[in-house]
Amino acid sequence: MYPRSHIDTTPDKPAVIMAASGASLSYLELEERSVKLARLLYDRGLREGDHVSLLMENNIRYYEVYWAALRSGLYLTAINRYLQPEETSYILRDSTAKAVITSHAMAERVRDLPSLAPDCEHWLMVDGVIEGFESYEDATAPMPTEPFAHQPVGATMLYSSGTTGQPKGIKPALRGMQITDPESVTPVTTLGQLVFQANADSVYLSPAPLYHAAPLAFTAAFQALGATVVVMETFDAAAALRYIEQYKITHSQWVPTMFSRMLKLPEEERSGFDWSSHKVAIHAAAPCPAEVKRQMFELWGDIIYEYYAGTEGNGFVLCTPEDWLANPGTVGKSILGPVHICDEIGKELGPGESGTIYFEQEEMSFEYHNSPDKTKSAQHPEHANWSSLGDVGYLNEEGYLFLTDRKAFMIISGGVNIYPQEIEDRLILHPKVADVAVIGVPNDDLGEEVKAVVQPEAGIDPSPELAQELTKYASEHLARYKMPRSVDFREELPRLPTGKLYKRLLRDDYWDGHDSKLL
Repeated sequence: MYPRSHIDTTPDKPAVIMAASGASLSYLELEERSVKLARLLYDRGLREGDHVSLLMENNIRYYEVYWAALRSGLYLTAINRYLQPEETSYILRDSTAKAVITSHAMAERVRDLPSLAPDCEHWLMVDGVIEGFESYEDATAPMPTEPFAHQPVGATMLYSSGTTGQPKGIKPALRGMQITDPESVTPVTTLGQLVFQANADSVYLSPAPLYHAAPLAFTAAFQALGATVVVMETFDAAAALRYIEQYKITHSQWVPTMFSRMLKLPEEERSGFDWSSHKVAIHAAAPCPAEVKRQMFELWGDIIYEYYAGTEGNGFVLCTPEDWLANPGTVGKSILGPVHICDEIGKELGPGESGTIYFEQEEMSFEYHNSPDKTKSAQHPEHANWSSLGDVGYLNEEGYLFLTDRKAFMIISGGVNIYPQEIEDRLILHPKVADVAVIGVPNDDLGEEVKAVVQPEAGIDPSPELAQELTKYASEHLARYKMPRSVDFREELPRLPTGKLYKRLLRDDYWDGHDSKLL
């Protein structure tokens, strides 16, 4: 199933609507535009297995790029629009992107990219043009709208920051089939049908940035089914509640921070709506405080589903409303890939015992691009077809999974994964910093926020001015969401004799006594 599957029956039906502006793209328009781009990329020399990158705000053209890549056997990398140019250019170089598609709204952020990633050959810009880029509209206009006979299925290769400080591309194997094959549907499409009862009559609200794995995968899955996707340009709590009524939303997906912000609205801004169309609200990406989830049940009814999974696609744990109400705090039971809990040497543990979470597959379905060591480290020591996202948890007697820790002290702030090492690697370069640790500390709204704990160089006195200087330094090299919200100072950071930073001691100082503390 893909856009062309629906143009015979519903050619004029909106495939996507931008929530605030009301701009829409029909299934016929989506089909023709994605074919034009697919043909252009082929004319420019891109072939099956090549890479194309998408760097754009939530824009109605996101999906024609997605479907052009998916029907051309290409890898599509959607890049976080808030990354700094040096961070973006690393991804372009590492993925060996041959084409980049961006928008005029990103002009200032992308202006220097052609010089930073000189091996990328084609730079296309939507809604305008600047030096070094060509008009997307002008380039695609003369292309035919008849699809190629050969349309191999492509895939997304998204980047997830690694503990080594550099992002890692999560590269699935290409599936070796045609997009016209009935078997070409993605697992998320099947999930939408079987678990969330999605179909062509569904209307799906996506309030999150499309460069994230789940928003992109789920919106595309609903389009594969012939549904209408409503995309918020940016998240606004009051507007989100209003859109559910306005667009008669049937399905939606959120992160817990969005729940928190909706619940904090004045009563008059979050009541009086007709939400009777809303049958399934999904959340993921970060742990949801139990009280927040209970209040959302009170607001919307028992329609809230949760899942635990990763961009790697190695497994999927689902929690239905009934599951959670009977087992508060669980993330559910596995419906894709049996779960194994193992100790540090790989021995499987029993119910209630905490250890590393592994998903079992028939064979390893992904690799970390250009990082065989990281790929190997994700595998079980004895079972090559068991892989882990690095999280720690336990199963109860009934097989429900509970998370008790997160991978390598990753920070999850507002549903966004932030890895401390990348920030530490930058701050340690400052001449006044002798040692630094970056940790997540409690934030009632975001769940966690980024804090830098700094050991100043000898002779440098801690001060608010130094904290401000370090924050400014970080802002010049890192995306805004990665920047420390605060800087604390210590005479010495706790390191083991081996030189390893004992970060847990620092975390405990900030999390001790907090309800959300991870053990």
